Amino acid sequence: MSNVTVFIGDSVTDCGRLVQPPFGDGYVSNIALSGRLTGEIINVGTSGHRMVDLEKRWDVDVLAHKPTLVSVAIGINDTWRRYDDNDPTSVDEFEERYRRVLQATKAQGNPDLVLCEPFLLAVQEEMNLWREDLDPKIAVVHKMASEFGAKLVRFDQRFNDLAKELSMLELAEDGVHPSTLGHTIMAELWLQTVGL
Repeated sequence: MSNVTVFIGDSVTDCGRLVQPPFGDGYVSNIALSGRLTGEIINVGTSGHRMVDLEKRWDVDVLAHKPTLVSVAIGINDTWRRYDDNDPTSVDEFEERYRRVLQATKAQGNPDLVLCEPFLLAVQEEMNLWREDLDPKIAVVHKMASEFGAKLVRFDQRFNDLAKELSMLELAEDGVHPSTLGHTIMAELWLQTVGL
């Protein structure tokens, strides 16, 4: 049986995959082009999505592909919508939905899991306030990685460490969507974490 890897998430994973199929032009494309991840690679990242959206499409976009590895990168929109649209997602709801999709995934073929921290660079002063919402969700990702034996990709930690040496704008101009350099860094961290 050949390997099938599914990447699911929001715009950071999507990265124009419908305009530049099949991978877009972000970290998933960099991983695919590296040749270090073998087998079929499927990108089902969808711009704007939150955990609630991932759960709704999980059966079709993840389980139907019978993946041997699933990589999940979600959470920044669960925080962002609280501040730009007054539409918050509680930590409990985020955790419950995350656990349900991982339980469903493990029940079908027990694929390897890679869980990625959502990340934020506070390029605007008010974005420092977002941390009170985002940090507990990052903690949920850590908890899920431990609970389900998943690899944990520390995107938030890496970007914020790098931001002590580089301008945040070089990594993600709006603090959320990575630059070309940002995506290159993400791909390398992902591959290192997975052991490829």
